Amino acid sequence: MERNIYNDEQKLFAQSVKDFIIKEIQPHNAKWEKEQMVSRESWLKFGEAGYLCMQIDEQYGGLGIKDFRYNAIIAEELGRAGLAGPAVGYPLHSDIVAPYIDHYGTEAAKMKWLPKMISGEAVGAIAMTEPGAGSDLQNIKATAVDKGDYYLVNGSKTFITNGYLSNIVVTAVKTDPTKGAKGTSLVLIDSGMKGFSKGRPFEKIGLHAQDTCELFFENVEVPKENLIGKEGEGFKYMMTELSQERLLVSISAIAAAEGSLARTVQYTKERNAFGKSISEFQNTRFKLAELATEVAIGRTFCDRCVELHSEKKLDQATASMAKYWLTDLQGKVADECLQLHGGYGYIWEYAIARAWADARVQRIYAGTNEIMKELIARNVLK
Repeated sequence: MERNIYNDEQKLFAQSVKDFIIKEIQPHNAKWEKEQMVSRESWLKFGEAGYLCMQIDEQYGGLGIKDFRYNAIIAEELGRAGLAGPAVGYPLHSDIVAPYIDHYGTEAAKMKWLPKMISGEAVGAIAMTEPGAGSDLQNIKATAVDKGDYYLVNGSKTFITNGYLSNIVVTAVKTDPTKGAKGTSLVLIDSGMKGFSKGRPFEKIGLHAQDTCELFFENVEVPKENLIGKEGEGFKYMMTELSQERLLVSISAIAAAEGSLARTVQYTKERNAFGKSISEFQNTRFKLAELATEVAIGRTFCDRCVELHSEKKLDQATASMAKYWLTDLQGKVADECLQLHGGYGYIWEYAIARAWADARVQRIYAGTNEIMKELIARNVLK
């Protein structure tokens, strides 16, 4: 199906990203999966290529590219290549963490961290989720007590993407626990600060190359200039930025589905059973027809969301629709494609096995799909 979302320059950019991934990411992914994280060197190479934080202004070392479609291309190419760990880590750093600093951080914070994030020298993470507060961000327990020149931060966070390699963490804390959402603030915590420690990366079902871990804060003294925006405004900032986060998950979901389908089409042509290619069996042909149709529908919807977001018109309900429906579709495609691989689909050596395992968490993070439906319903019923 022909797409018209990208112009000629963006199509050339997409090819350059694809070539970079083939050369610098794919050959190392199996090793990174065993090590439970991508290498530090890969972050520097990604930065050197100009693929990190492209939207940041030139005064901080960025390219100043404000068209989100360029960011979308990177997430799309990583997702389609079946590189789920890198497909989560790099975009989160560039398109979720960096915007908080760029949009709300002090000039000092921007000058200190944005150049390092652009080069890949500093890895960014965002710490919202806690052991007792997942999608319910209003009930976080980590505290930041005002001590005059600094905040004294205590608490813990869990399931933090890029957590183990992180150098700078946008952290949600309660500056006034009596005010609920209005008592929530965001602070920047440097991994070198005394009292800040990290757990080992979790052994997860999927995303094996992603260094997801716990973070612990024990009497961490965070300077006042590390406050992001205004005190008590953190929840509002998070709600503002979450639409882009959910769109990024949607982009990776449909791209991963496309990758799984393409690899499965090729497999069914090459695999023989009962004396003929399994692509000749009616069940195989009908399954592929169904999946191709649904993926085409998903791609059209996702592209429209990217266009809307590029025009700053993507609302939270539509982003929630994309996140819920496309991640559900990703899971369905991965499962059906694995079935078409037969026993080989359950072998980790085969890309479809990774795709199936990696797909499952997409329905959980960035707000569970159940929460997405609640947000959609509020919009429908208002």
